[in-house]
Amino acid sequence: MIHALSHRSRLITFVVGCAGVTAGVILHIPMYLMGRDNGYRLAGMPMDDGMLWGMAFIIGGIALAGYGLYPRAPHAADRAHRIVVTAPEDAPLGPAHFRLMVVLTLALVIDVMKPASLGFVVPGMTVEYEVSRTFVAWLPFAALCGTVVGSIVWGVLADLYGRRASMLLSAVMFVGTSICGAMPSFWWNVGMCFLMGAAAGGMLPVAYALLAETMPSRHRGWVLVLVGGMGAIGGYLAASGSAAWLEPVFSWRILWFLNLPTGLVVVLLGGLIPESPRFLMALGHQREADAILRRFGCVTREEDDAAEETASYALRGEIPHWVWMTIALTVAATSWGLMNFGLLLWMPAILVEKGHAMGSSSQLLASSALLAVPTVFLAAWLYSRWSTKGALLGAIFVSLLGLASLAIPEESGVSAMWSIALLIVGCNGIIAMLLPYTAESYPMRIRGRATGWVAACTKGGGLLAQALSLFGLVPDLAGIVLLLLAPVLAALFLIGRFCIETKGLDLRRFEMPTGI
Repeated sequence: MIHALSHRSRLITFVVGCAGVTAGVILHIPMYLMGRDNGYRLAGMPMDDGMLWGMAFIIGGIALAGYGLYPRAPHAADRAHRIVVTAPEDAPLGPAHFRLMVVLTLALVIDVMKPASLGFVVPGMTVEYEVSRTFVAWLPFAALCGTVVGSIVWGVLADLYGRRASMLLSAVMFVGTSICGAMPSFWWNVGMCFLMGAAAGGMLPVAYALLAETMPSRHRGWVLVLVGGMGAIGGYLAASGSAAWLEPVFSWRILWFLNLPTGLVVVLLGGLIPESPRFLMALGHQREADAILRRFGCVTREEDDAAEETASYALRGEIPHWVWMTIALTVAATSWGLMNFGLLLWMPAILVEKGHAMGSSSQLLASSALLAVPTVFLAAWLYSRWSTKGALLGAIFVSLLGLASLAIPEESGVSAMWSIALLIVGCNGIIAMLLPYTAESYPMRIRGRATGWVAACTKGGGLLAQALSLFGLVPDLAGIVLLLLAPVLAALFLIGRFCIETKGLDLRRFEMPTGI
């Protein structure tokens, strides 16, 4: 009875917090509508009392939602580490698995959409705030800083406090950052975009860790890649499509206000996302944990009981291997960030400078992204049926082809669409497989943190790229390509040399012995 009342109280607190955040965002919409007669230009307009009260509601709502999601229990994290949860090797996929796949794919589409929107808001912000292309780079720089922080923090929270709670709190913060669309000054946008990045950065590592723990080993590879790949492509399509259809009418600000409905969608879908069984068992909620485990066909054991069975799989004395593998994945992730948040982020502006209209450049990028859709299914098949390591290396190689073809002048007959398509295909293939590969290659007790670190490095490459923008050091397109070739080649070599094949292996093989 006491547990039921406590659960109901936490749920009510979370709902009230979500309502407070939503109300805070709504209080900013009148400011946005005030600019409808002049193209929604709000630069230089003073903030009204409604906006200030809205910010207070958002801060208070996030605090309440966090309190409702994170019940405290003594030594919960330590107790959780003593529990081993694995999926049967040959268990069939059931309705619970497919439902989780759909929900997490939608969540990742929404998560990827926001960072992908940065390239489409920068041209409009440059005009409205009357700042240079170099100065406006502070915006994506702050947003990427936020995603780096968010990936690391949410990865740690996922290991300590549960996967579902971390994802929901990330979504609530995501809703609150909708007010970027009403900020009248450039620096307010910069600050709010840092928070937006921190919220968005938390979704990927948590989603992959949750999938790795709930999917049967036989299906784990293709499920992870398919969900990640469709999330990445869907996010880019959503960003470019929204920019092409909505930005000409409602200005660049509408791309930020879309955080409100999309973030609320993730919150509402939270009821279909299961909590980590390890976290529930650590809190003493054994009945709830068993129900989730039966739904997904998983089994549980105490670590001490499984020690003899897993000892032969543990990589004793292989700490240097873990270090080199982490370095390889770090370089690969950073290289992807340089391409995705560097070259692809600059691409709309580069196309405009080459004579393409803003609308046509957005449509060109959207059309190129459509060509990446079938490659996700190919990547999922190669990753699960052929080789996890080989498929990842193949995606890196495709990215190299895209980079090389971009350096060829359009006058030679090489279409910009095909060059961009190769790059988008390669980048989507890398991100579709890199984080799932990481989640499969590390022990459960640090899976969230390891995946969070690699996810942070994907954004860290973007930080390096945007630092070039801040200091006015961005070269022309040919120079950008030459700059990116070295780290991508290094990633190709390091992955091939130091990473392992995970196809068909039980994840317990990678559990670290006690004390490591």
